[in-house]
Amino acid sequence: MSDGAIEPDFVTIERPRPHVALVTLNRPERMNAMAFDVMVPLREALEALSVDNDVRVVVLTGAGHGFCSGADLENPGRVPHIEGLTLSTIAMRSMELLEKVITAIRTMHQPVIAAVNGAAIGGGFCLALACDIRIAAEPAYFRAAGINNGLTASELGLSFLLPRAIGSSRAAEIMLCGRDVDAAEADRIGLVSQTVATERLLETAYDVAERIVGFSRPGIELTKRTLTASLDGGSLAAHMREEGLAQLYVRLTTRNFEEAIAARKDKRPPNFAD
Repeated sequence: MSDGAIEPDFVTIERPRPHVALVTLNRPERMNAMAFDVMVPLREALEALSVDNDVRVVVLTGAGHGFCSGADLENPGRVPHIEGLTLSTIAMRSMELLEKVITAIRTMHQPVIAAVNGAAIGGGFCLALACDIRIAAEPAYFRAAGINNGLTASELGLSFLLPRAIGSSRAAEIMLCGRDVDAAEADRIGLVSQTVATERLLETAYDVAERIVGFSRPGIELTKRTLTASLDGGSLAAHMREEGLAQLYVRLTTRNFEEAIAARKDKRPPNFAD
């Protein structure tokens, strides 16, 4: 059941379950490559969903056999608003546009689950890493492709996010060797939270989303915010202060804690009114 799309050709939005939005990169013939004609509507879709208060969790996936194959080397599409600019400035604007997609995911009010159905290459690897939770189908694999193309493997936050996800030594080996990480290895090293059969991928993502939906809205939003902030935290003490403020905010401005205690006593699911 779809409620339409920002760009019907390249990005679709569906509502498969209450309070859950499915965003699909829909250019399967190019393995959902990061042409600007795809990335601009993707950023717009994410920004629109972030302020859609009916949406509590977002699932991001790709149509066909690929999640996202990174830069489209054959047809990169048109960068908007570049009239009169030189090549140097166009290059900077192009990178800024792609960076805004990553930051849009990171700053969304809702948790974002990457349902990685196939290849996540280069920038597609970065898209998956930007999400809060990653679930892989068995055929999925990840590749930091820049090094294979004579470039740097570092792009769109990859050298920032990957070491924090799996450790610096593993990240260095994967990026410097330019090798594929299949779903089984990704599961083993903690790059994804679980690996499932392809036919179970979306339903598994929806099940995780539904569990999140059952909790308090400010509790979930602040948990995402503190998890994201932990990547930037300069010290444990500073981060614990931020966590403490978030905890106090929810505890003192809602009756959620009292409702949780009462629900356990009554042996019923809690109803968090926030």
